[in-house]
Amino acid sequence: MTREHIEVRGAEEHNLKDVDVTIPREELTVVTGLSGSGKSSLAFETVYAEGQRRYIESLSAYARNFLGQMDKPQVENVEGLSPAISIDQKNAANNPRSTVGTVTELHDYLRLLYARVGTPHCPECGREVGEQSAQNMVSRILDLPAGTRAKVAAPVVRDQKGAFEDLFDDLVSEGYARVEVDGERFDLTMDRPDLDENYDHTIDVVVDRVKVSEEARSRITDSVETALEKGEGVLKVILPDPPEDAELGGASARSTGDLADADEDGEDVAEDRLVVEFSEDLACTHCGIDISEIETRSFSFNSPHGACPECEGIGSTKEVSEDLVIQDPEKPLKNVFEPWSYNRTYYSRQLDNVAEHFGVDLDTPFEDLDESIQRQFLYGTDDLVHFEWTTKNGTREKTERFEGVINNLERRHVETDSDRAREHIEEYMAVTTCPACEGTRLKAESRAVLVADTSITEINRMSIGDALDHFEGMEAGLDERDTKIAEEILKEIRARLGFMCEVGLEYLTLDREASTLSGGESQRIRLATQIGSGLVGVLYVLDEPSIGLHQRDNDRLLNTLEELRDLGNTLLVVEHDMETMRRADNIIDMGPGPGKQGGEVVVNGSVEDVKECEDSITGDYLAGDRFIDVPGERRDPDGHVTIRGARQHNLDDVDVDLPVGCFTAITGVSGSGKSTLMHDVLYKGLARRMNDNTSVDPGDHDDIEGLDRIETVRLIDQSPIGRTPRSNPATYTNVFDHIRELFADTKLAKQRGYEKGRFSFNVKGGRCEECGGQGTVKIDMNFLSDVQVPCEECGGARYNDETLDVTYKGETIADVLEMSVAEAYDFFESHPQIRRRLKLLKDVGLGYMRLGQPSTTLSGGEAQRVKLAEELGKKDSGETLYLLDEPTTGLHPEDERRLIDVLHRLTDDGNTVVVIEHELDLVKNADHIVDLGPEGGENGGEVVATGTPEQVARTEASHTGRYLRDLLPAVDLEGPRSDREPAVAEGDAEATGAGDD
Repeated sequence: MTREHIEVRGAEEHNLKDVDVTIPREELTVVTGLSGSGKSSLAFETVYAEGQRRYIESLSAYARNFLGQMDKPQVENVEGLSPAISIDQKNAANNPRSTVGTVTELHDYLRLLYARVGTPHCPECGREVGEQSAQNMVSRILDLPAGTRAKVAAPVVRDQKGAFEDLFDDLVSEGYARVEVDGERFDLTMDRPDLDENYDHTIDVVVDRVKVSEEARSRITDSVETALEKGEGVLKVILPDPPEDAELGGASARSTGDLADADEDGEDVAEDRLVVEFSEDLACTHCGIDISEIETRSFSFNSPHGACPECEGIGSTKEVSEDLVIQDPEKPLKNVFEPWSYNRTYYSRQLDNVAEHFGVDLDTPFEDLDESIQRQFLYGTDDLVHFEWTTKNGTREKTERFEGVINNLERRHVETDSDRAREHIEEYMAVTTCPACEGTRLKAESRAVLVADTSITEINRMSIGDALDHFEGMEAGLDERDTKIAEEILKEIRARLGFMCEVGLEYLTLDREASTLSGGESQRIRLATQIGSGLVGVLYVLDEPSIGLHQRDNDRLLNTLEELRDLGNTLLVVEHDMETMRRADNIIDMGPGPGKQGGEVVVNGSVEDVKECEDSITGDYLAGDRFIDVPGERRDPDGHVTIRGARQHNLDDVDVDLPVGCFTAITGVSGSGKSTLMHDVLYKGLARRMNDNTSVDPGDHDDIEGLDRIETVRLIDQSPIGRTPRSNPATYTNVFDHIRELFADTKLAKQRGYEKGRFSFNVKGGRCEECGGQGTVKIDMNFLSDVQVPCEECGGARYNDETLDVTYKGETIADVLEMSVAEAYDFFESHPQIRRRLKLLKDVGLGYMRLGQPSTTLSGGEAQRVKLAEELGKKDSGETLYLLDEPTTGLHPEDERRLIDVLHRLTDDGNTVVVIEHELDLVKNADHIVDLGPEGGENGGEVVATGTPEQVARTEASHTGRYLRDLLPAVDLEGPRSDREPAVAEGDAEATGAGDD
């Protein structure tokens, strides 16, 4: 009998307080609550972990040896569990070889399709090529109309210089009389060709002349086999008078003009003739290019059989950049080459001689030199240069070509054994598209295989939506045999593309690197894969799938989740999105507060049950009793930072004004170009120009104006604050330095001579040496998962006993690291420097976080808010441009309200704040909106609307505007038509509807 519920009893993982909860099966259940209230501890660390652990334990010990194991969670019992699958926010892959096509397995099906029904073509001339047996060639000849005259010839010389007199003698001795030389017929017994040995020639030996008929099959077969032997696997069939629409498919074919003379039978008097070449090997007989056998691995850029040899399947190469070598062309010639600036004495001697060779002055600005001379300084001289220099032993001289600055750097980068020299040169190298494969990653032969006149690289460059349209009608371009072979492959390809479109990813291209996907995009890719699997009775645990989704796309996602549920699966979704809660079958609200104040089930029931619960903050927001208010007024800009001509990725040559001293939100549907605009163009462009950061390669744009109005730029993204467990919020925000100073200032510490470093768990002296300051020791369990156990020496405290003798207000340094931010704030009430930094962490909604919590356990949203708190703690003179990417990630509406207050505080201090955001409560608080779209991918990249939230809400073309209307009390769509047309430029009252604001 199947249970109707999943029963969790006595869950105590992390901050859970002996939680008992019932989760209905085959329903969509949302787990929500304040940040740190225990949502993930219940959904992932308890329910998913136990379901996964039980499934793995059902396998053999041998199989478990190859699987990642999960520890048994701190729970008394869980009943009614199904096999569990986690779909989280982790990136699909960090490997540059991973693409959307590979992680979705679409590329595997494409490789199979092209290997089985693809038609090889010559990468040089584009002719179709193929391999055929002698019997197959005979059959194709016999397919010609009966009576067709044909010559079977063997090519013995192809485009080679020589007179070939000895060859003609050998042919006569072997009994061959007729040859065609460069298309002209000769009878070797009567008329030897007189060839110029300085020119290329082609010689074909005529093995037989036949008339096509079934009775001549035996003779044709003998002639074909003889010609193949003589031509080393290649033969030609020459049709002097080809029938209309003569086809001998599967070979390289070309038409030639009429011959100079006709024989006695008049067989070559036709104006045109057809020469068809056959090969036993896969090769272009016209270009003489051999092509390796077509296999599935021929289309894999992770295999040497398919990868471009130049870039080894990466699609890009790292080369010395002219723009980085010449960063300021206004500089004089003697100082303009940045990479040579570290050793001017040695290289200036070379520049002196080259400048003298060209007759130019070293003080001449580089930009004033003739372009030809500039090129030779960079890439080497056309002529020999006389070099002369003075040494201790006298004057030395030599004459040779100057190799050029860029050529010198590229050579030294390959030849040097010095890591320091190589790193110095790499500062002036930029990643560029591979010139050999043009970024397609595959070798030329693989790119020349076509299915329905389309190469696999063309498919990979399509968006998922366009690829689906392409494959919907593919059978029309295939013959009956290929259609039969491709039937099941095409079915799988269409299904997977369809599922990707269902979850709102139709704008992604198949060749996009997986490492560039957001966490939300990666999660939806996994979600699409699970829908395609068609499994029933599975427990799916999802981590905020709405992150990164516009409200328009969120509706499509919820439809997909409901479809997965309706198949007979159970969905447990950690989520803060209100619309997701309203469409859920059941809600588990955790709380009542964060951290140690949470870990309890506040309410477990329907949406109405949550609304009616007096203790539920979530219920108050669902019922509308609590809400995030709209600002009373919008800030006026103090000038603008203007991006001109942004063209990176799908941006359509856009100009964007960002008001200085204001709070701006960049919005738009998924794939509309928001991240490209902020990260690739704005941040990287400013990092290059303002911070002299040569390691970044800005996206394609014309200019960024108004930089005099900002002092510096800071990107606060969701990357980890540390890569090891030794990093934590206390160390990252430097609050731990002040705490260690406080402990070093205690009476006992002074008596023992303990310095500040004694209280660091990262250095020898005060830390426990048994565990190296980690607090835990890893035990290898062979086929079971590795077990992390508290260190026996320190009991998990990280420090040795002598260090732990020192206390402050009765607490050790280890006790302080176990405190939450809120607890530490109260504990250090008499220390303003420590409290100021802790208050900033509280202000961004991290009061529940432990000071010593390892950074590797923080979510992307938590890491971003730690960085934000650290930035707030800096002494800021204002005039800073802060860039944030979806700062509301992982935030409950109550925490979001606090974050909005922090962003307003940053802006009020004279800074400029620009965020990418979908959460409408934050968007409605912005002073200015830049809405991109109108759709994603190729259909995006345009500025749909700009202006205040009220102005954007009046723009009918804006998807964001339509959803904003319900949240803004003063938006009136009535009035002149001009007020309702798309806004396209900041300050354009008619376009934005500003006139009625």
